[in-house]
Amino acid sequence: MKVVTEEQWQKFNDEGWLKLDEKLSDEALKALQDEIDAIMLGRADLDYDRIMMQLDSSSGRYDDIGGQTCGHKGSTLNYRKIQNLEFDPVFLAYSQRPIFEDFCDRVYGSDTPITVFRCMFMNKPANRGTWLPWHQDRWDILDRDPILTVWTALDPATIENGCVQIIPGSHKYGLINPEHASGFLTKAQAEEFCPEEKRVFLEMKAGEIALLHNHLLHASDINRSNQSRRAFSVCYMDGATTDLKNGENYGQIFGQGAMTVDSLKAEKPF
Repeated sequence: MKVVTEEQWQKFNDEGWLKLDEKLSDEALKALQDEIDAIMLGRADLDYDRIMMQLDSSSGRYDDIGGQTCGHKGSTLNYRKIQNLEFDPVFLAYSQRPIFEDFCDRVYGSDTPITVFRCMFMNKPANRGTWLPWHQDRWDILDRDPILTVWTALDPATIENGCVQIIPGSHKYGLINPEHASGFLTKAQAEEFCPEEKRVFLEMKAGEIALLHNHLLHASDINRSNQSRRAFSVCYMDGATTDLKNGENYGQIFGQGAMTVDSLKAEKPF
């Protein structure tokens, strides 16, 4: 894939998001699609005790989603979230592509070791899915906020099937609700900062890739179509980041060929 131009980086800095011009080859896309389906169906060759798997809610309400715990929870394509995919060789290899390392160099500096905080699959199954409220991606258990998320569409993402909604430029607002452990807005804050006229629907074709600043306000609706909305999301961060609860360092990913830490932390449940 081609390196992002200076003009594109300026757009990312100004608006907090960027959709790349190129997309994955059909072969690369199918490899990711097949692997995530195998994981959901319990057929993948990996240690499921290391993989956080969360079932989707049947009601569409965020408060009704299943627990975020490790282990397989049944052969079904109705998982909402699967995390710790750095322990799957297919997704690890994809997350270590040189083009993503270049993005990290741009954001964090070429001398900064990089690790991942979340290497995860997000899903809105056909005719279901869960409303994800407006929020910024940050976690109060970290000594510094991650900045960059790379989002890869594994299916077409449309308004009808619950594509990501964003507020361009909102990454410059600073943390709107630092009182929330994971950056979710209150109802009043969502009404103030996310009015309908400012919302942009990030519709994507399967295989397209978007860069998102972690402080960019975003949300997503339920899936009202017969087409699933699968995506792979990687949050890259400074490898020197420390867990404030236990003082552990998160380690380094690039240039190693495998993770240098036994386990990377999942996000704090909320």
